[in-house]
Parts: sequence; structure tokens; C-alpha cells
Amino acid sequence: MPADKISLDNAKKDKLFYFVANVVVYRESDGRCLILKRSENEKVHPGKFATPGGKLEWKDLPLEKPSRMNGEVFDFENAVEDLLKREVFEEAGIEIQDEIKYINSVAFIRPDGIPVVLVKFAAKYKSGDVKLEEKSFSDFAWVNELEVWDYDCIEGIAEEIEKTIRVFGK
Repeated sequence: MPADKISLDNAKKDKLFYFVANVVVYRESDGRCLILKRSENEKVHPGKFATPGGKLEWKDLPLEKPSRMNGEVFDFENAVEDLLKREVFEEAGIEIQDEIKYINSVAFIRPDGIPVVLVKFAAKYKSGDVKLEEKSFSDFAWVNELEVWDYDCIEGIAEEIEKTIRVFGK
């Protein structure tokens, strides 16, 4: 019998993580990537430049609208892609193209003790002008693989920008 609600009741307590996805947005017209300066009020990496992204939430898995039933399993195809598109629009006011490329991943423990699995991707810019999400970000820049080193970024961001430019800048 398929689940009638999302629940952690039967989950193993040692298997729980936040799932977070970030995306390096590449602008083909000038070969630059978007970085956003996080608010000083953020729990993780306050005041540092980062790339757009966010947590997968239970509302992203609506049981009344799975993309398909796989036996008794609810499937939600493109959950990560949809998360990235939504977060880029919410945080930066722009749209990304459908195709995304995997960059890398990292698991870490936040300062508040919450374990996180972060998966990082790259996508091409589609449209829109950057309009930062209020209270979450204070600045932004479109940078190339050299300029990114001039910004106080979360460790690893510069290398992700370099990789994205190599992947899409052919």
C-alpha cells in the first residue's frame, strides 16, 4: 500500500540529511557565471559569495501529484531540476535552461548540527535580469574564472565556476 503522507516515523534516525542542490549559472553571451552574496544573518556561510540553490522540501513531493506510481512507490521525476529552477528564480529573479550538468557533491555538518548532502550542478542562463531575494542576499556579480578569486566565496565556489566555464565554454 502506498504512503498516504510523508513521514519520518519509519525512517532510521542515522540516515537523515537535508538534501540541498546548488547551481552555477553560466551566461553564454560573455562566458561569466553568477555569484550571490549571502546575508550576514544566514546560519551557514554568512556574508560569503555563493551560487543559487536550496533545500528539497516535503512540499516538493506532493503525494497527490506524483509524476508516476512505480508499484507502491511515488516517483517525482525532475525534482532536483525543478528545485534548481525555482531557487534560481526566487533568489536571483532569472531563469535557467532545462539542461543541467553535474559538478560534484559534498556532505557536511552545519554549525547547528544538521547534516547536509549538497549536490552541485551547472546550467546555462536563459532569461531575466538579476533581482536579489530580499533579506537573503545583499549583492551579486557575474564573474569569469579569474575574477571569482577577487570575491570572498565559500570554499570550492571558484573551482566550480572554473569547471562550469570549461564545460559550457566550448
